[in-house]
Amino acid sequence: QVQLVESGGGLVQPGGSLRLSCAASGFTFSNYAMRWYRQAPGKEREWVAFISSGGGTTTCADSVKGRFAIFRDNDKNTMYLQMTSLKPEDTAVYSCNARLGNNLEVWGQGTLVTVSS
Repeated sequence: QVQLVESGGGLVQPGGSLRLSCAASGFTFSNYAMRWYRQAPGKEREWVAFISSGGGTTTCADSVKGRFAIFRDNDKNTMYLQMTSLKPEDTAVYSCNARLGNNLEVWGQGTLVTVSS
């Protein structure tokens, strides 16, 4: 069964840090690029970050550039999002995504990040 499971969300104060994890199973994780998305309350889902299958290429949205970093451990079938200098506008449900080809796209259930004092 193809599955993505996020963890690591929670409540953090502005300026704080969190690390999100996305554990993959049911497919050959190291063969696929991965992405993080987020959806804030009342807003559309937006792309946050991308990492290539081997981890050598990463990109982030301008809104998080310099504050968030995406990386992966293919031995552990896990992708991460390290978030620093968090702002209230980073509050959202964060989800990981894999595009496996043949129109098969997999999403995790999401993990809520709340940035508030």
